[in-house]
Amino acid sequence: MMFRIALGPLQYYWPRQSVFDFYQAVAEGPADIVYVGETVCSRRHELRAADWIDVADMLAQAGKTAVLSTQTLIETGSDAQALRKLCAQQDWLVEANEVGAVRHLQGRAFVAGPYMNAYHGDTLAWLHGLGAVRYVMPLENDRESLCLLLQETPAGLETEVAVWGRLPLAFSARCFTARHFRLRKDDCGFRCIEHPDGLLMETRESQQFLAINGIQTQSAGCMDILDQAAVLARMGVSVLRVSPQSRGTFEAVAALDAMRRGSTPAQALAAGIPLPEGMERCNGYWYGRAGIEWVEPAANEVNVAREA
Repeated sequence: MMFRIALGPLQYYWPRQSVFDFYQAVAEGPADIVYVGETVCSRRHELRAADWIDVADMLAQAGKTAVLSTQTLIETGSDAQALRKLCAQQDWLVEANEVGAVRHLQGRAFVAGPYMNAYHGDTLAWLHGLGAVRYVMPLENDRESLCLLLQETPAGLETEVAVWGRLPLAFSARCFTARHFRLRKDDCGFRCIEHPDGLLMETRESQQFLAINGIQTQSAGCMDILDQAAVLARMGVSVLRVSPQSRGTFEAVAALDAMRRGSTPAQALAAGIPLPEGMERCNGYWYGRAGIEWVEPAANEVNVAREA
């Protein structure tokens, strides 16, 4: 089973030392590719750009492929200036999460992030022509769509699929966390730092619905298709991505590593991975259903490798 393991960018606002401790542990683990950088909110200043580059350098020295991730929503002139400076880092591969970053890279190699809306072959060919060496499948795609997308993927362009972690669903100029606490966005008190996995939202019927993380809206549940790793590898997916959460991240990476080494059955994975308190699992998108749903994988195993 041939695939590499990627750790996506940290989406949450964690204390400075917690971030450094987290990436030190990542450096000692089996992840092959690590994305670093602030992708959600430019007001988060526990780590500055220079700190993220220091983290990338530490990871590279540990043998990891470090990738600098760009902010997804560019709102101000200072955001645009920070984006230009990050894209000017010649020594690092960049994950572009919006088209402006691609323009600033001026033909250099990059990873097209999951927010680049690459839903069909023409978009992939366009991105590849601009310098993309890998793209991350849009997070709401199902396995049927992925099969079609892989058939249209240009030669030399790698495919990366997110397999574990809360799903970012949307970004807004409005800060939902600040609004929840009746604060102005520009005077938010950095309340995000109090919620290391975002802030859960429930319906009036007490059903988990969404999570808010500053300007980002996420799935309430942790998307978990770890058991599909073998299927994804057979389809031709090169990289499987884990998105950091406060609990379970290292166990998810270790499970993928065990699978590619052939020592852990896929069906044994999900139940053994801890999640942050109160967080449930979901995998509906992968099966072409509502993303919030959980479909028992054992009853829905389909070998789609032949369709790729």
